[in-house]
Amino acid sequence: MLKYICDNMKGKSIFSKIDKPLLFMAMLYSAIGILLVLSASSVSAVLRNGESPYYFFIRQLVFVVASYLIGFLLVLKVPTKAYKALVPIALISINGLLLFLLLYGTVVNNVKSWIDLGFFSVQPSEFAKTVLIIYMGVFFGEYEKRKDKKYGFLIPISVGILVFGLTAAQPDLGTALIIAGIVFFTFLSIPLKNNTVAKGLKILAGGVLIAVIVFLVTGTSFLTEEQQSRLNFKAPCTRYVEKTGYQVCNGFIAINGGGLFGKGLGNSTQKYLYLPEAHTDFIFPIAIEELGVVFGVLMILGYIFILYRIVLISKTSYNLRNSIICYGVAIYILLHLIVNFCGILALIPLTGVPVPFLSYGGSFTSNLIFAIFIVERIAIENKITKRKLELSKI
Repeated sequence: MLKYICDNMKGKSIFSKIDKPLLFMAMLYSAIGILLVLSASSVSAVLRNGESPYYFFIRQLVFVVASYLIGFLLVLKVPTKAYKALVPIALISINGLLLFLLLYGTVVNNVKSWIDLGFFSVQPSEFAKTVLIIYMGVFFGEYEKRKDKKYGFLIPISVGILVFGLTAAQPDLGTALIIAGIVFFTFLSIPLKNNTVAKGLKILAGGVLIAVIVFLVTGTSFLTEEQQSRLNFKAPCTRYVEKTGYQVCNGFIAINGGGLFGKGLGNSTQKYLYLPEAHTDFIFPIAIEELGVVFGVLMILGYIFILYRIVLISKTSYNLRNSIICYGVAIYILLHLIVNFCGILALIPLTGVPVPFLSYGGSFTSNLIFAIFIVERIAIENKITKRKLELSKI
């Protein structure tokens, strides 16, 4: 830490140690997302919301700029060793807010997920994703030192189940499933002893089995009518009069209408209320309609590169805590991509999961950008540690 302070005093900024390819790609995708939100939301803003065509664009621009400023000025400068003291406060706050929403929240779009703060609304379940990732990193980073190693791994899994349950009860099953996926796959990435992992997998498998049995016995009675309708997701264009069929089929029409190079930015026809969530869940079909399949393929390749940089930072980390956090962030982004793309292609039920960097949404956008800056902080610490080790050998 002393050397880090001295480096700053000599003019060696921590910004010189960030992973520049990752930051460049994140900022590029955020900029593309702002433009796509402007194009996809302009019609809906006027005809559906009675606002200016720039309404969602301005809000998204504010979210992005504010998040990057906070990322540079705060998140990037907090050492990861400080997370141990911060994560209990964050966990208590997140669970408290989720419980508050469950008891006193206002229903918006059939769910109680947002806390209205006036100019914008906050969705605690989005921030829960990164909080859980950090918690698992902190917990398992010191796991070998714990006295309750035999069954201690159940603690973070139990916390994850609690957050999953509170989110699913809103009911926001899409976000809840992402949270469950983050906890499950992050747990699998942790290099624990084989017998411990085996026990954990057996417990998780048992939980999944119980869930399947409950589903088979009760049918879909524990799901809302809206959620039940989403289970009928195949052949959407043969169910055009149904909500799920209508949305996904119009997404197909958008993708098919774009061709190789698209109709041009702003020239989508499907955004004229054929796709009610054109600037959120279905922003990728709009992007392909306007900019073409070639653009869509390049965007997917760019996502692969972003994931590669995050995993690379994880592999070069000098402690297990930071490695787990990076893997967790990569899993978080990958799950959003898989669930959204498979949903709009009618491969799985549509769950309303946004596309990383591109979709409109303040809480999702801010949380994702903060997660990227946490990874960047780890990249900085990797380089500082590497430099110290090199100097110690001289």
